[in-house]
Amino acid sequence: MNNDEEISLLSAEIALLNVELNKKYALLKKKQKQCLTKLDINRYSRQIILPEIGVEGQKKLKTASVLIIGVGGLGCPSSMYLASAGVGTIGLVDYDEVELSNLHRQLLHAQCNVGMRKVESGKLSLNRMNEDVNIVVHDVQLDGHNSLDIFKQYDVIIDASDNLVTRYIINDTCVKAGKPLVSGSAIHCDGQLTVYNYKGSVCFRCLHPKPQSPETVGNCASVGVLGPVPGVIGVLQAMETIKIIVDHPNVLHNSLLLYDGVDCEFKKIKLTNVKRNGCICTKNPEDITITMDYEEFCGSKANDKFKTLNLLKENERITVLDLNELISKKNPFLMIDVRKKVEYDMCHLPFSINIQLSDLKSKDTRSKLIEKINSFSNMTPNLITICRRGNDSQRAVDELKKYTEITDNVKWIKDVIGGLHEWSMQVDENFPIY
Repeated sequence: MNNDEEISLLSAEIALLNVELNKKYALLKKKQKQCLTKLDINRYSRQIILPEIGVEGQKKLKTASVLIIGVGGLGCPSSMYLASAGVGTIGLVDYDEVELSNLHRQLLHAQCNVGMRKVESGKLSLNRMNEDVNIVVHDVQLDGHNSLDIFKQYDVIIDASDNLVTRYIINDTCVKAGKPLVSGSAIHCDGQLTVYNYKGSVCFRCLHPKPQSPETVGNCASVGVLGPVPGVIGVLQAMETIKIIVDHPNVLHNSLLLYDGVDCEFKKIKLTNVKRNGCICTKNPEDITITMDYEEFCGSKANDKFKTLNLLKENERITVLDLNELISKKNPFLMIDVRKKVEYDMCHLPFSINIQLSDLKSKDTRSKLIEKINSFSNMTPNLITICRRGNDSQRAVDELKKYTEITDNVKWIKDVIGGLHEWSMQVDENFPIY
């Protein structure tokens, strides 16, 4: 045998040994996942000594996988506590980027990460907390076409989303895939928590067979939220998830927990444990389809942080550029900012007056408004309404046109398309956006 043949034979043997070595490494990792190392015992000892967890419970946590939909106000605290508790695999689903307005409540993200994809920012922070946890990112907008393939990879699903479309997609996919769903919500100073589809419990559709009207559903961007509120609910989501993983008997299913942050009160409401007749959760999983048009069903889009209404005709509205031209030509007009006082106090155009939308129905308010209109001596002004995004301002135009004592004393009543947000985008970049 010459040198070339011998080298070739040795190379082949090394390749076979590398294959065998890789198999041994994979087997080692698998065995390590099934037992607790010295480092695991040291790190998680404070929870392992609890009878509710113990060694077997910690092993279950180590081999468990949890999917969190939404890396925002709820997803941040829930993922932080699950990673810190030693959950083996955590999946993060989000399609959005970190914004400055997120930081007061979404504590995984730092100011230096503004503009970064939320899933990547979340992974960086979680890896810093616990490098032994496997963080899987799904940088996608969840829909009925991709949800099932993603959910199949995980044991427990956490709904940390902020819109109805996604909530229905998550619910239906969990029912079809047979996954327990830990659902939370937080807005203003209030929060809710429950567990759906767990050991025969009801699902989200049992309680909400039809979605609420889009106009009645708020979110953090439109209504606001105090940062600790999603923190409280997100931590409780992590708690219920841990209880599911270790098979604790007192999981919050068939009950709804309500949190009032202002009065610091928790209330637990017992839900019926009888599934609604004809609900999706009463069907065989094979017969469940999740390819319906969820956005049409809900009357809104999953990625709409701000819903846009079209209540007025084109000739009943002006653009911010039209408004700027009216100002430059010094045409007489009276502008009513119909936002809440707290929003008006944050920022407003100096030539506007604040009358909240709800106050326009008041006769006293309208009388004061007529006085303002009549103060334009020898001139008939235009009446303009404005708000944050151009929705309530349209409602204000509809309300004002009901009263002849107002319409008879102005040339026309119109609202500003896109509101103050559009003013900041197109006219004055220094005007605050919130």
